[in-house]
Amino acid sequence: MTGVKFGYLIEPPFNYLLADGTVTGCDVELAKGILAQIGESNFRPVQTEFAELLPGLASGRWRMTTGLFATEERKKIAIFSRPIWALADGLLVRRGNPKSLTGYRAIAGNGNALVAVIRGQVQHDAAVQFGVPTARIRIFETYGDAAKAIAQGAVDAYASVARAHVAFSEQNPELNLEIVRIAAAEKEPAFGCFAFARHDDAFRQAVDRALEEYLGSAAHRAMMARFGFGDMEVDPVAG
Repeated sequence: MTGVKFGYLIEPPFNYLLADGTVTGCDVELAKGILAQIGESNFRPVQTEFAELLPGLASGRWRMTTGLFATEERKKIAIFSRPIWALADGLLVRRGNPKSLTGYRAIAGNGNALVAVIRGQVQHDAAVQFGVPTARIRIFETYGDAAKAIAQGAVDAYASVARAHVAFSEQNPELNLEIVRIAAAEKEPAFGCFAFARHDDAFRQAVDRALEEYLGSAAHRAMMARFGFGDMEVDPVAG
């Protein structure tokens, strides 16, 4: 079967499953639409865990991944599209924020605060850079596992992108969670990009050309609005 395999993980609003098993989300819909524009109408999403996204590119399990922060370390093993969104970090905490955590510095300064991160995500590096001791960092493989740890009181905060936390808490109101947005003064919003295997630059360039025309258009803004994104997230990446 021909087509483009797209590596993704369950992390609303970027990628998630509807009740009937259909894969959707802003990254899924953007990738599907852009690929159709360049003549690749057979979109084949493949669910995985975060730590497998880039190794999966290298081994040929998929040809493109959901949006990732294009760090210098990741650029050693993959190539990236132009940015597709700009997002700030946030903390997922229990309702009432019992330990009054406002960001990475607050976690570092509270000797009893435990923070959850996903293996390989940039928020792990951020926690370390802001002085959170390794002994107080708990590493999980999936968003769901980390969020469950918050709900059960096993950790005090889960660091990821704020938009993902908003989507998760809206879909799971019974868990009584809330979101703390990390101020830009502490950590600036970062750009996310689709990732590709290093040998696949011609494909990346074709995707970029289509993205340049589409990002910031009325159709793009309407699609992103369906998943809770506004001009603040779209304007920085508009073509």
